[in-house]
Amino acid sequence: MSETAKAIADQFTGRFGDRVTVGDTKSGITTIEIEVDAWQEICRALRDEEDFGYEQLTDLCGVDYLGYGQSEWATEDASQSGFGRGVEALGPGRFDWSSRPEAGEVRQRFGVVVHLMSFRHNRRLRIRCFAPDEGMPIVPTLVDIWASANWYEREAFDLYGIVFEGHPDLRRIMTDYGFTGHPFRKDFPLIGNVAVRYDEQKGRIVYEPVDIEPRVTVPRVLRDDSRYKTDEVDQAADDKAEQVAAAEGEKNDG
Repeated sequence: MSETAKAIADQFTGRFGDRVTVGDTKSGITTIEIEVDAWQEICRALRDEEDFGYEQLTDLCGVDYLGYGQSEWATEDASQSGFGRGVEALGPGRFDWSSRPEAGEVRQRFGVVVHLMSFRHNRRLRIRCFAPDEGMPIVPTLVDIWASANWYEREAFDLYGIVFEGHPDLRRIMTDYGFTGHPFRKDFPLIGNVAVRYDEQKGRIVYEPVDIEPRVTVPRVLRDDSRYKTDEVDQAADDKAEQVAAAEGEKNDG
């Protein structure tokens, strides 16, 4: 941790105590995790107090941590046969209904991440808050503190289903009003829930159940990279090189 990051961390823990947790600083931006009960209080202090002075909210987004740290596309286990990774469909969004995650299996699934800017101190800050209930994720709104959070929170509600308590106009902003579900959740089916088409007889748009079979197209990849060559391939390449060299030698002798 750099001296600047350490100073910021000490400043937060000294002011807010155990209500905040200092997280990752690898990206050069300090991450502060805040308890949901203190979310609005601490954010207001970050804006108003002289030592902080974070006047601007530059971004707010929802995050679904279902399956965080797990990957079916791990590059360390690349296939030598030429097929891409991810064939077994173990990742979120591709498991079947019987193997879906149950409530309580994922600790702190839904989070809200906010990026702040202090022009006064020339600092950037990332803060994060987790919704305590996976079934109904609720986080207090920040609209009264930073007005720019308005549409960001609507987007997080639309795509992740995170409810921002106290928001003045919490409704969908990206998807259609008849849309079912929240498409950025990792357990949202990749084929969707409903199909939309224009019915000529009815003269309007109609919604119907999806009739597409869920499938995953696994591309075939031809690997010429030396990192993926087996001993047999290396030996064959060496034999061919020797044959070419021998042919060139005979040609020169002739």
